[in-house]
Amino acid sequence: MSSSDDFENLGPATRGVLAGRRDEWTGTPGHPGAVVNPPVWRASTHLYPDMSALRAHPANEDGRFYYGRRGSPTQWGLSEALTQLEGNSAGTVLYPSGVAAIAGALLTVLRPGDVLLMTDNAYEPSRIMGRGLLKDFGIETRWFDPTDLASFEAACCERTRCVLLESPGSLTMEVQDVPALAAAAKARGIVSMLDNTWASPLGFQALRHGVDIVVMSLTKHVSGHSDCMMGSASAGAEWYRKLRLRSQGMGTVVSPDDAALMLRGLRTMKHRLEAETASALAIARWLEGRPEVARVLCPMLPGSPGHELWQRDFTGGCGLFSFVLKGGTSAARDALIDALALFGIGYSWGGFESLATPVDPASIRTASQWPLKGMDVQDCFGVRLSIGLEDTADLIADLERGLAVWAAHGAGV
Repeated sequence: MSSSDDFENLGPATRGVLAGRRDEWTGTPGHPGAVVNPPVWRASTHLYPDMSALRAHPANEDGRFYYGRRGSPTQWGLSEALTQLEGNSAGTVLYPSGVAAIAGALLTVLRPGDVLLMTDNAYEPSRIMGRGLLKDFGIETRWFDPTDLASFEAACCERTRCVLLESPGSLTMEVQDVPALAAAAKARGIVSMLDNTWASPLGFQALRHGVDIVVMSLTKHVSGHSDCMMGSASAGAEWYRKLRLRSQGMGTVVSPDDAALMLRGLRTMKHRLEAETASALAIARWLEGRPEVARVLCPMLPGSPGHELWQRDFTGGCGLFSFVLKGGTSAARDALIDALALFGIGYSWGGFESLATPVDPASIRTASQWPLKGMDVQDCFGVRLSIGLEDTADLIADLERGLAVWAAHGAGV
């Protein structure tokens, strides 16, 4: 492309194809751009032609060979591609997993004595981090209701340094008013951070909505094939530099082989997301009409909690949503999930295969209620679905069989 402005004017699918493919990373000086994707550069040691070159090398500059921890064209290509997809980003740091990205970003911002505010619908490993790793470093974590700005404001204090958001929540799917929360945080000098794994930058431009740092588990949508793990953190110039230096200080590095797999997945991410989203919405509508289902928790579905905010702020969705059964027992729900032939049982999501897991968030909530408002007390047995690339009709038929097994186990409507 002739300029960055030209690139920004392209559609997301086109940017996904072109991003991170510099000619010098995909060829040789005599044949720039010779291959499509940056090849896998495996190396711990980087060599200099002579001492003059070593002494002239910039001390710490992206995209320049130095040592294996600083990366190679494979990792640089992925970082740049993610930066180019994430509006208002100065750069992206890669981590070995999504949890590592969250930890690395939080340990960049927080210091002993600080207070972290965490949304009450956060990914459970984030909650565990607040009670364990961060506590060990002298950092206090407080939780707030994800749908109540007053709850956030009430939790703030003079020691509050950072707020960790997650929208939608990865179990119960509440959509937060991210622009309002980010603005409220900024007014108090609080750094806002968002786990944007559900939507990805294709569905929600976090930095453009006021967030300071956006983290993502690349393991999910970017990979798309359930065969590698990685995380990322993107930010504007100030926080990107700090994230990068802290990551280097911790010796964080990702495998070039995994980076190559992520680059391959990123090229088709938009089309996979669109297919999964369309299938998920059709299945959510079908579940909404089933007598066995008390509530479908899918932000893309009109009438679902948070749909208005999703419609206002998001440009896309994904295949992850939950539903709540009417009454029933834990054993009946287990039987339902066991009866599914096309849904695997696993905690990840965003791959080409569909998954189902139980949802029991009541025990981890500390600042908001579960079941959600409007549900009866007994309506608390949830199931989370990650919709993959199978035919929608086949998945619906599979769920229909599962619901029949659920009913046969004494879980009447």
